[in-house]
Amino acid sequence: MSLVQLEAGLAGRIELGRERSVNRLGFGAMRITGPGIWGEPDDPDEARRVLRRALELGVELIDTAHAYGPEVSERLIGEALYPYPDELLIATKSGLQRSGPNGWFPDGRPETIRSDCERSLTLLRRERIDLLQLHRVDPRVPIEESLGVVAALRVEGKVDMIGVSNVSVEQLERARAITEIVSVQNRYSLGDRESEDVLAICERDGIAFLPWRPLGTGLLTRASELDEVAAAHGATAAQVAIAWLLHRSPAILPIPGTSSVAHLEENVAAAGLELTDAEFEQLADEP
Repeated sequence: MSLVQLEAGLAGRIELGRERSVNRLGFGAMRITGPGIWGEPDDPDEARRVLRRALELGVELIDTAHAYGPEVSERLIGEALYPYPDELLIATKSGLQRSGPNGWFPDGRPETIRSDCERSLTLLRRERIDLLQLHRVDPRVPIEESLGVVAALRVEGKVDMIGVSNVSVEQLERARAITEIVSVQNRYSLGDRESEDVLAICERDGIAFLPWRPLGTGLLTRASELDEVAAAHGATAAQVAIAWLLHRSPAILPIPGTSSVAHLEENVAAAGLELTDAEFEQLADEP
């Protein structure tokens, strides 16, 4: 299929929970902030153009977090996209705080998560968060306490669905004992597959798996194989890496991010790239 057709819907659809489904290629809104995921972007107008163009290309899930900026990514989404189309699902996260550019530390205290949620509602201009994900398990706070307040926010009507991020199998099992979990967001890519055990549970039980850093860690070790497959399709190595994730499992919902409209269009074009089984296995083999 030609990559000229830029349409996220070519990746198919995926269900989140019992009542929502989205096109299976989303957008991660971390990179629309400043350097080090801190402060304002160098070009706020371009950041807003990226968000609007994502919707034009059929993206129906935008993933952000209160810690991106902090607050900058959520605010830009509200400025650029409100009033939102009915099909758009906005996922945000709470559970990480910032110490400065590239500085992160977990804070899973219930009072922090509740405060973050209230602020996210204001910044996103929403009455209810579509999907609130625990950004990281705080080793000082039992996951039952952190997710307990998210479950309470759902009862209060401030959260629709609940997810978790950066979890082990054991942590995912504990989370599911507290509340329904519709999504898991762990680091995963062609070159970084440490979360295979978590992905297997998501695939088995119908939980959406959102890989973060889908074009990051380890891809350079596969450069020759990626370039070979890319050349066969007239594509880029990054597009092949996204297509590999889409081929890997129907539970995977990639959310590649960028601060550039041109790069966004390149990423979304990967939805139309169909790898053969042989190409998938060639790339899946250990280098």
